[in-house]
This record gives sequence, C-alpha cells and structure tokens, in this order.
Amino acid sequence: MSGRAADDEATPAREAAPARKAATTRKSTTARKPEPARKATPARKAAPAGKATPAKKAAPAASAKKATSAKKATPAASAKKATSAKKATPAASAKKAPAGGKTTTSSTKKATAGGKTTTSSTKKATPIKKAPPPRKQLVAPGKATAAVHAAPAKTVAKPAGDESRTALVRRARRIDRELAEVYPYAHPELDFENPFQLVVATVLSAQTTDLRVNQTTPALFAKYPTPEDLAAADPEEVEEILRPTGFFRAKTKSVIGLSKALTEDFGGEVPGRLEDLVKLPGVGRKTAFVVLGNAFGRPGITVDTHFQRLVRRWRWTAETDPDKIEAAVGALFPKSDWTDLSHHVIWHGRRICHARKPACGACPIAPLCPAYGEGETDPEKARKLLKYEKGGLPGQRLNPPQSYLDAGGRPAPPLGAG
Repeated sequence: MSGRAADDEATPAREAAPARKAATTRKSTTARKPEPARKATPARKAAPAGKATPAKKAAPAASAKKATSAKKATPAASAKKATSAKKATPAASAKKAPAGGKTTTSSTKKATAGGKTTTSSTKKATPIKKAPPPRKQLVAPGKATAAVHAAPAKTVAKPAGDESRTALVRRARRIDRELAEVYPYAHPELDFENPFQLVVATVLSAQTTDLRVNQTTPALFAKYPTPEDLAAADPEEVEEILRPTGFFRAKTKSVIGLSKALTEDFGGEVPGRLEDLVKLPGVGRKTAFVVLGNAFGRPGITVDTHFQRLVRRWRWTAETDPDKIEAAVGALFPKSDWTDLSHHVIWHGRRICHARKPACGACPIAPLCPAYGEGETDPEKARKLLKYEKGGLPGQRLNPPQSYLDAGGRPAPPLGAG
C-alpha cells in the first residue's frame, strides 16, 4: 500500500476521533446535567472521597459506555428504584452503597445492580432521607391520642348512684306517673268554697296540719264570710277561734291584714296574679301557688315541708331553700304538670313517706327511690305505718271531693268529735 493511500485511510480515523470525543463529551454532559443535586450536603459526606478519582480517570470509551447505560435505563426501572429506595430505611441504604463497589458523589440509596450509579439519583435521594421523620411524627400522635382517650375515660367515670340529667328527668317523671296511679283522686286537702277561703286556710296551715285547719275554719268563715267582715273583726275574737292552729296571734294579724288589703286594694276580690298575691300580708310564693293552681287553675309548685323532704330523698335536688327547690323541680317537668305534681308528692309524704319512719316496705315507688331502706322495709310492719285512707283512717278534709269518697276515702271528723 502506498503512503498516500495510508494517509487517506488514516484521515477518516483522525476525523472520527474528535467526533467520538465530542460525542463522549456531550453524553457525559447529559449525564451530569442534574448538578443542583450537589447541594445535598448529606449525600456528599456519605460518599468516600477516594472513589470519585477512578471514575474521572476512566477511558472516554468507558465513560461513553456508562453514559449510554444510564441513558438506556427505562423510566419504569428508575421509578422502581426510587420506590425501593423510599421504602428502604437509612440503615439498609447504607448497606447497599458499599456492596456495589463504585459510587459517584450522588446518594448511596439508588445503587444499580452492577454497583454503579449516576448523578441523577441525587435528586431522589434527598427526600428519601427526610421521609422517615414524618412517619415517626405520625405514629407518635396516634399513641398520644390513644392515651388521651384512655385518661378521660377514668376521669369521667361517675361513682355508683350518680345519674345524668336525662336519666334524672326520666326517673322523676316516672315517679310522678306512678304516684298518679296510686293517688288518682289527689286534691288540695284544705276545705274551701272560694278563693278567699282558700287563701285564708293556706295562711293558717303554716306550722300545723291541714286537718287542724279544716276543723277550725268552719267557725271562722261562719262568723266572717267575706274579706270586708274579717277586715273589721275584733282581733281578740279571731285569736280565740284560731287558737287550735298554733301561732294564733301572728296568724290573726295576717288574716285580718290580708282581708283589709283585699278590701282596699282589690275591691274585696282575690287577685289572680302571683305578683299581686305575694303583696298580701302572710302570703308567700307557696301560698300564692296553692291559690293560683287550685282556685284559678294556673300551674304552680307548692313547696311545703313534705315536698321539700321527698324531693331531696329522691335526689331530684339538693337545695334547701324553697324558692331554689321550686326552680330545680320545675325544670324537670312540663309546667302543665306542676299543680298535680305538688298534690302527688304531698299526698305521698303524708301517707307513706313519713319524716321519721317511712313505710318503705309498702311504698309503690320503692324501685325508683335512692333512699329505700331508710324506713321499715318489712311489708307487714310497713303497712301498719300507713296513714289516712291507705291505712283505713279518715282523710284530712271534712268535705272532700266526691272522687275521693268514691275511691273509699272517709271525711275527717269535725273539731271536738270523738
């Protein structure tokens, strides 16, 4: 072969060499484009400094080969690697890096099967290391929440015997329904024919029994039938009539005073409003509600000694002030039930649930009563404690309603009768 022919053959080879170098340079540049990943400080520190030098001294052909293999990696494979890298813990990633033998300055978490990695993996390596902390933060609140839920359960636990507001309302209303069946003929146990007689009898019932008042008022009303008559009465004569009721001097002053007020301020008529009734001498809220409920048909709660005792025994309220008891109990029932409720409770207190020795063994609402056992629980002994019609004894009224008589009740004897 001539020298010129050899030169001709060498010329393409020389021309191809720069072309290959240019291609290698372009491919290397393409592989090294994701430079921002160098800012990941943890990835740089994790890679050994000595291993980067051999990678730089590699022949251009080898560099081209590496770049080509990096280019040929399919997106699916990259995604698969990224997924496996995300699932791997930091400890597992550290183990995979040395196993390959060679790594670039990029993250050690995305090693290929041959142990070689490209700089493009550094972008995905940064969030991989940050992923575990959020997972730990999510687990901790879950445990804390469980602990928070467990603590209130012990704190909120109520002692035995306590009940919710709803349970109290239901129990209270059930007691009233039971008493309504036991005392369907319950009524005010003061004898009266008009509002004036009722307001006077109610004032006289303080610190005494309704029976004693009923035995006393016939003589009083026979002599002083109207407010005008009683307003002009001689106090000494009135005191003599009222002596059996006790505290007769104070009561005489009250009935004469309220009679004068009715005559002067209300034309001799009993007012039908609470605010007017409480202005009368000797008339408080209890007396006013008795008059409003039984003479005018307007609902009211009568908080007498029996009512106070029983609602506390039944734990409807712990209040001791009559006005507060009235408000607390009134909140448990519809307003339309207030008057009959008062009758039911007072009747039960007089006949069965006595102050000193309750007849628990004969009580129809014993299963609903928190105070069951304070009195006699033996049924036979408890029956002997019953009073009035339940015990076969006369009631407190001399002139009771016909419904009471039809139910087997007997009228009380007049004053002085054997």
